Amino acid sequence: MATLSSPKLQLALGTGAFAFCFAVFGSLSAMMPILSRQMHLTSVQKSVAVAVPVLLGSLGRIPLGMLTDRFGGRSIFSIVMLLSIVPAFLMGTPLDYHRLLIYGFFIGIALASFSVGVGFVSGWYSAKRQGFALGVYGAGNIGQSLAAFGAPFIAAAAGVRWGFWTFGIVLSIWLLIFALLARNAPRRGAIKSLKDTVQPLSDRRSWVLSLYYFLTFGGFVAMALYLPIFLTEMFKLTPQNAGIRTAGFVVLATIMRPVGGILADKVGGRTILKWVFPTTAIMSLFLACPRIDTFTVGALGMAAAIGLGNGAVFKLVPEYFPGSVGSVTGLVGAAGGLGGFFPPLLLGFIKQQTGGFAIGFVLLGAFSLLCLVILLRKPALQTEAVPVR
Repeated sequence: MATLSSPKLQLALGTGAFAFCFAVFGSLSAMMPILSRQMHLTSVQKSVAVAVPVLLGSLGRIPLGMLTDRFGGRSIFSIVMLLSIVPAFLMGTPLDYHRLLIYGFFIGIALASFSVGVGFVSGWYSAKRQGFALGVYGAGNIGQSLAAFGAPFIAAAAGVRWGFWTFGIVLSIWLLIFALLARNAPRRGAIKSLKDTVQPLSDRRSWVLSLYYFLTFGGFVAMALYLPIFLTEMFKLTPQNAGIRTAGFVVLATIMRPVGGILADKVGGRTILKWVFPTTAIMSLFLACPRIDTFTVGALGMAAAIGLGNGAVFKLVPEYFPGSVGSVTGLVGAAGGLGGFFPPLLLGFIKQQTGGFAIGFVLLGAFSLLCLVILLRKPALQTEAVPVR
C-alpha cells in the first residue's frame, strides 16, 4: 500500500495516461496528409478536420476539471481513457468526410484528459514542488510526437487503419495498468459543493492565466496539428519526412516544459513568461519566411519558447488557486485548447485567400506581444512565492 501511495508512481501513471491519450489525439493530424490525398480535401476541409477535435478537447476540460476536484482523478481519468479508445478504433474503419468529422470530434476527449491529470498529480506534491510535478506531467505532450513520428510509418507498413488502431491498443493496455495501480492523493478537507467548485472561475487571475495559455499551449497544439500540412504543402516534403520534423518540434517543446516548471520554482513563473512572449514573437517572423532553413529555425525556437511558457503558466495555477487546481486547470486548459482550435481554421482561410501562410504567422507574433504588454501592465496578479533556492 505504501508503494502505491508513492508520489513518483502516481506521477508516472498520470503522465503515461496523458501521453497515450495525446497520442490517440495526435494520430489524426499525423494521418491527415494521407487522408487528405485519399479523400481529395481542400485546404479549408483539412483545417476543419484537424480543428474539430480540439473543440471538444478544449471545452471538455472545464467539466472534467470540476469532476476531478469533486471525485478524484483515478476514476475520472479511467473513464476518459475508455472514451478515447472508442473513436481511435472507429477512425480505422472506412471513412467519408462526414464520418471523419464526427469521429474526429469525439477523439478530442483524449485532449481533454489534460485537466484531469493536473488535478490528479498536483495533490501528491507540496507547493514547492508543483512546478516540477506539473512540468513532468505536461511532458506527456510527447504522445503527440509518438503519433507524428509513428503513425505515417505504421500506416505505410501495415495500412491506414493501423495508424489509428496502434495507439488505441496502447492506450487500452495503459488503462488496465492505471486502473490497477492508481490512487487518489489524500483529500485535504471535505468534498466541495458545486458553488465552491465554480467560484474560482470568476477570479480575474484565472482569466489572465487563460490568455497566456491560449498562446503557449494553443501555439503548441496548432503547430503540432498543422506542421505536417505546412511541410507537405509549403516545402513538398513526404508525409514521413514531415512526421519526423513534427516529432522533433513536439519533443523539443515537451522537454522544455518541465524545464520551465523547474525554473519557475526557482525564479517565478512571471519571470519566465517575460522572456517567452517576445521570443515567440521573433520566432513567428522566422516562420513567415518561405524558406525551409528560416522556417526550421522559427519552428524550433518557438518550440523551446512555448514549452518553457507551458511549464511556467502551470506553476502559477496551484500557486494562485491551491484548493481549486482541477477547476482552474479546466478553464486555463480550455483556453489553451481553443488556442489550438482557431489558428488552423484561420490558417486554412488565409491559405485559400492568399496562397500562403505568412499573414497568419505575423498575427501570431502580434498576439505574443499583446500578452507581453498585459504581463508588464499587470504585475501583481498575486505576490509570487519567494523563490526556492
